[in-house]
Amino acid sequence: MSSTEEKTGKKRRSPGLPRRILRDRRGRPKFVRQESWRYKRLRATWRRPRGVDSRMRLHYSGSPPIARIGYRGSRKHRGLHPSGLREVLVHNPEDLRALDPGTQAARIAGSVGRRKRMLISEVADEMGITLLNPPVHREALETVKEEEAKEEKEAEATEQAEEEK
Repeated sequence: MSSTEEKTGKKRRSPGLPRRILRDRRGRPKFVRQESWRYKRLRATWRRPRGVDSRMRLHYSGSPPIARIGYRGSRKHRGLHPSGLREVLVHNPEDLRALDPGTQAARIAGSVGRRKRMLISEVADEMGITLLNPPVHREALETVKEEEAKEEKEAEATEQAEEEK
């Protein structure tokens, strides 16, 4: 049960994208650079074929599709996460204050460390903001912290027992 459910008593539901839009996205091909599958030195990132005799430019049968305007999605749904929320990159907990929980979701930047990820996750839970890449082992890390605290207490207890002797 999420913290939002506990506070409000009901589950927060994001609008999500219509199934037709998701189906269209899945059906859209991955556009690849001409002959990138043939040469290791060429990355697959899209480049428009411009050769005079290019099979791909001439749309020969069996050649990969070329990016054209007809593949573009509707303006209303363009750039949205499948949950229907707009992604916003977050680097620290203060960045979360500018977000609208109803229309935006947070994605923690890759350069953020573990401790700050935990802080961002906790603040997002309190504010009811959806995290698209929450810390994987949050509960496990909390139990590790508890175990470390127990070990420290035991170490202090043994030190006091040695001092008494």
